[in-house]
Amino acid sequence: MKKDEMFDCIGIGIGPYNLSLAALMDEKTELKVKFFDKTPEFQWHPGMLINLTDLQVPFIADLVTFANPQSKYSYLNYLHTHNRLYKFFFFHKFEMPRQEYNDYARWVVKQLPDCQFHSEVIGVEDKGDHYEVVVDNRLTDEREVYRAKHVVMGTGSKPLILDGMDGLPSEDVHHTSRYLFHKESTMESTSITIIGSGQSAAEVFYDLLKEQRDHPYKLTWLTRSEGILQLESSKLGQEFFAPDYVDYFHGLSFEKRLNALKTLDQLRNGIDMDTLNSIYNILYNHSVSENAPDIVIQPLTEVNKIRQEENQYVLSCHQWQEDKEFSYLSGKVILATGYVPNIPSWFDEELGGKIVWEDEKRFKVSRDYKLVFKDEEERDHHFYTLTNLEHSHGAGATNLGLAVDRNIAIINDITGEEVYKVQRNTIFSQFSMDEHS
Repeated sequence: MKKDEMFDCIGIGIGPYNLSLAALMDEKTELKVKFFDKTPEFQWHPGMLINLTDLQVPFIADLVTFANPQSKYSYLNYLHTHNRLYKFFFFHKFEMPRQEYNDYARWVVKQLPDCQFHSEVIGVEDKGDHYEVVVDNRLTDEREVYRAKHVVMGTGSKPLILDGMDGLPSEDVHHTSRYLFHKESTMESTSITIIGSGQSAAEVFYDLLKEQRDHPYKLTWLTRSEGILQLESSKLGQEFFAPDYVDYFHGLSFEKRLNALKTLDQLRNGIDMDTLNSIYNILYNHSVSENAPDIVIQPLTEVNKIRQEENQYVLSCHQWQEDKEFSYLSGKVILATGYVPNIPSWFDEELGGKIVWEDEKRFKVSRDYKLVFKDEEERDHHFYTLTNLEHSHGAGATNLGLAVDRNIAIINDITGEEVYKVQRNTIFSQFSMDEHS
């Protein structure tokens, strides 16, 4: 079924980034828009909504506040509407609980009729002056075709499963993104191994550490990292997540941008200090008892392959600093191996040959988040992306704190006016002498 009307913008995916865009467009523009997502409803990382875990960014990094603190879609208005404002006041924390963030986002979704779930975008065709977006509507079992002047791809990320760790029974070997779905059966095992580093690995380890007294499993944490390292959380360090740094980073050459990402690893892949302290507190209290739970924490160790052997799994490991190979047995394995950009299957076939690439996997993106086409100068219809931006816009590409600034740029570019004020010169750091010359 082909729709006749022309939309100003169609969004692909309804995660926090495109949901923010939808809310900001709804409040201050007259744009005709539609957003699609293949899932039945909004759920933010449901497999990792572990009880008593918080976001790693302050509540100000909600869907709208950096653009419009007076917005009806703000987190504070959510609290006020649900009679939770005083409770949050006495909570005395700057971060919001992860489960509550999910509930807040679902509250916003319910107020936006232009968000359509059960609908997967299965193709986007460039028609020369607009795009045709093909949607598989699973509620009506129909294929729908929409016309749009602009498209925004906000398809997020997908779990990274390394070679040699795939194809095994999901109830036994699974990514942290599926952790809660398998938690009860996982705890029935006599041994559990977590592979990987970062916040997700630490949160799963901590959650299982708390349960270990009531479930006599051996708990192991293996990571190839040099250590179980803390996230850089100093106030000046966090200024690398400001729009001012994105301006600087985007202006670097491609090679310099890739090198800059390596130098910022502690800002991106460390573990929250409170999580590390909570883990250590349990470890210390366990150590008092002669019957302490069986726990192994070993960094410097890369797991290269997993194979099934009867009712357990053999992990082929390499302690890379000593250059020693060894095997390790485990009943269940949880992969905290991170995520990669989720690029739709139709993207390369329909758009790959028309756009400029910086290398074989990373496309060229303008400062205002447009894909750069080979015929860019002739173009008045644009394809924006909120996905696969780390190489072009820096370490904050997956940080919720910069989502609103991205959407300000997109809205202002589409409308040709400053609908939302661009915030710059907002930090104490400078990154180039040119900024003050």
